[in-house]
Amino acid sequence: MLSGAFSNIASEMGGREATVNFGMSIVPVPFLAAGIFVISAFMGTATGTSIGTITAVAPIAISIADKGGLNVAIVVGAVVGGAMFGDNLSMISDTTIAATSTQGVAMKDKFRVNLKIALPAAIVTIVLLLIFGRPDHTAEIGDLSFNFVKVLPYLFILAIAGVNVFIVLTSGIIIAAAIGIAYGDLTFATSAQALYNGVVGMDEIFYLTLVIAGVSGLVKYYGGIQWLLKKMSGTIRSAKSAQVVIAILSMIVDAATATNTVAILVTGDLARNMSDEYKIDRRRTASLLDIFSCVMQGLLPYSGQLLLSAFFAAAAGHNISAIQFMPYVWYCYILAFFGFLSIYVPFADGKKKSGSDARQNQQAAGEKAE
Repeated sequence: MLSGAFSNIASEMGGREATVNFGMSIVPVPFLAAGIFVISAFMGTATGTSIGTITAVAPIAISIADKGGLNVAIVVGAVVGGAMFGDNLSMISDTTIAATSTQGVAMKDKFRVNLKIALPAAIVTIVLLLIFGRPDHTAEIGDLSFNFVKVLPYLFILAIAGVNVFIVLTSGIIIAAAIGIAYGDLTFATSAQALYNGVVGMDEIFYLTLVIAGVSGLVKYYGGIQWLLKKMSGTIRSAKSAQVVIAILSMIVDAATATNTVAILVTGDLARNMSDEYKIDRRRTASLLDIFSCVMQGLLPYSGQLLLSAFFAAAAGHNISAIQFMPYVWYCYILAFFGFLSIYVPFADGKKKSGSDARQNQQAAGEKAE
C-alpha cells in the first residue's frame, strides 16, 4: 500500500516524467535502445512496479523510436525487460516482499544473491541492444525538458535501499509531497488525495494476497503441500534438481495466474519445505521464486506488462500485438539462462552459516514470517 502511495504521489508531482526525460536527454540517439532499458530498470527499481514503469516510459520511448528511426518492437522489449529487472530487484516491489516473507529471509540478503544473477543478464542485454538496437537513421528527438529536483525522490529510494521498507517508503512519500507542494504541482489536499488513490490502487493485490494466503492455509492444513511434495520428490535427486523444480513451479503458476506476486505466494510454502528438505539456502530459494516468476511474467502475451505495451504501441499508430513483442524481451530470456546456470555453477551463492545455527535461524525467520 505504501509502495502504491509513493508511486502515485511521485507521479502526480511530475517526478516520473522528469526522471524519464532526464534519462532520455543524456543518452545519445544511437544508444537510445540500451539507454531506454537502463532508464526502465532504474524506474522499476525505484518504484517497485513494472506496470507503473511501463506506463511512464513506454509512450515516450515509442515516440522517440518513431522520431529516431529505432525498431519499435526492440524498444518496447527494452522497456519491458528493464521494468522486469526493477520489479525483480526492487526492495519495495511486492514480488520481493512476497519472496522474502514466504522464505523468512531478509530483503538485503535476497537482493545480494539476486543481483549476482540479474546484473550479468542486464549487462548482456545492454550489449545486445547497443549492437542490434541502433537506429536506421539519426534524427533529432526534440525537447525533453525536466526539473532535476523532481527526480530526487526516486534517487532517495535507491540510496537508502536496504533500510526498513516502511521507513524508506514513508520518507519517500514525505519528500515527494514536499517537492510537489514547493513547486505548486500539489497542495496539501491534492497530496492527500494522491496518497489515497495510490493506496486504493493496490487494493486488488491486497485482497488477492489475503485470499491466496487463506487458500494456501487450507491446502497446507489438509495435507496438500505434503502430497505435492511427495509427488514431486520422485523427480528430485539433489539440491540442484530441487532448485530446478522450484524455478519451473514458479513459472507454471505464473503462466496460470498471469500475476508474479500470486505465483510466489502460491509456491512459497512448498518451496520453503523443499529448501529445508534438501538443505537449500533460503536466500537462493527466494531469489529463484522471484526471478522465474518475473521471467514468465515478462514473456506472457496475456500479461498486463505486454498488453499495456501493445496498447501504447497501438495508440502511437503501430499495428503490433503483444505476441509480436515476446521475442524482443531479451532480458527475460537471458535472465532465465543465468538463473538456471546459477543452479549448476554456484557463482551467485552467498556465504552460508554453519551447522545448527543456520537451521535455527532459518526456522526462527520462518516462524516469524508465519
